[in-house]
Amino acid sequence: MNLDEAVIVALGGNLAGDFGSPQALLEAALSRFAQAGLPVVRRSSWWKSAAWPDPTANEYRNAVVVVETQQGPEETIRTLFGLESEFGRLRSARNAPRTLDLDLIAHGRTLLDTAELILPHPRAAERFFVMGPLADIAPHWRHPVLGETAEKLARSAPIGRDSAPIASPTGP
Repeated sequence: MNLDEAVIVALGGNLAGDFGSPQALLEAALSRFAQAGLPVVRRSSWWKSAAWPDPTANEYRNAVVVVETQQGPEETIRTLFGLESEFGRLRSARNAPRTLDLDLIAHGRTLLDTAELILPHPRAAERFFVMGPLADIAPHWRHPVLGETAEKLARSAPIGRDSAPIASPTGP
């Protein structure tokens, strides 16, 4: 796979919904990706991280996947929002606890800044709970704007330094 063309999605959540645990909910959401036109071709381990910016909230589970899709960036983000809604995501305050958070980190080398979508994701490079899992599965991926590899960005990401892998993936 050409990493320059990778479509990268970060997953996170700290509420279980009807699934018993946040990780079980995230697994269920991942099982819907292929049906939604986003088959997973690479998947990181599960990571745990303290809630941010409020570390007293429930701990998060995080992962990063690379998907293949014929969808353009705008259709991809709408698909991800649809999956979030399907799994009980309520959009209230920014950084509020949530069942499912799906962030489109990159869609190939596309640079985009619209009301609906900014690519690459404007804060991903600052978040160790995104860059750490991404470095696990695509260490040589280069940020389309910064030009740095996922591996280097993971080493310097200031937010979520407490994050750590906890479980190996069960799928691709």
